[in-house]
Amino acid sequence: MKPYIATLGDGPDLVLLHGWAMHGGIFGPLIDALAGHFRLHVVDLPGHGHSHALGRFELADTAGAIAAATPRAVWVGWSLGGSVALHAALAHAAQVRGLGLIASSPRFVAAPDWPHGVSADVLHGFAGELALDYRSVIERFLALETLGSAQAQVELRGLRAQVFERGVPSLAALQDGLRILEAVDLRQQLSMLVMPSLWLAARRDRLVPPAAMQWAAQQAPRAHYLQLNSSHAPFISHAEAIAAAIIQFTKELAA
Repeated sequence: MKPYIATLGDGPDLVLLHGWAMHGGIFGPLIDALAGHFRLHVVDLPGHGHSHALGRFELADTAGAIAAATPRAVWVGWSLGGSVALHAALAHAAQVRGLGLIASSPRFVAAPDWPHGVSADVLHGFAGELALDYRSVIERFLALETLGSAQAQVELRGLRAQVFERGVPSLAALQDGLRILEAVDLRQQLSMLVMPSLWLAARRDRLVPPAAMQWAAQQAPRAHYLQLNSSHAPFISHAEAIAAAIIQFTKELAA
């Protein structure tokens, strides 16, 4: 299994991983801001975008396949893509030079010992409705991603314009992605990260609270934490700020 990976730009290698129901093209503004500084490897996760024909979307298999298909690089993942990047950093550390997480948490679902996640009922509701009307579910998820933002309508229009640009994600991949979001819990492994990490939180995020990322950054060795005044999709409204943080983080890695 080899996901579709678009490579562009020149410089240090950087892998970009999108979130649930999206594709690599969703990072358009961020790609523009980074392409002059990095050789970007922009991934379409299995069942999404140009990787539509691939089989099941599993966290470990996907992280391994991307690690095998890309050079040693800084990995940056948004939301669900952050889970893939974090898993790769733990399981394929030799391939991950540095780790960046954008609005992504080691555990997405709330638990008695984890108040920083969404209710499992929210994900169950999405999963139950996918087979009936997947477009409506995706639309509602996009609205959740921009909820609370001062530029919610602008960000929502940006996501809507991009989400189906590379076709419709497969139903199986959407279901797999929700299962990953419900099951993933990498909190206990954070102290095992051997590379520096950058945690970019969104103050107005209703899916991944900043407190979740701040806590995670405190557990990980050599971690940097930055909070942006945005919603769950900060690369639309704050692409330049995110790019600047990634560029600075990478310069510190080189030093």
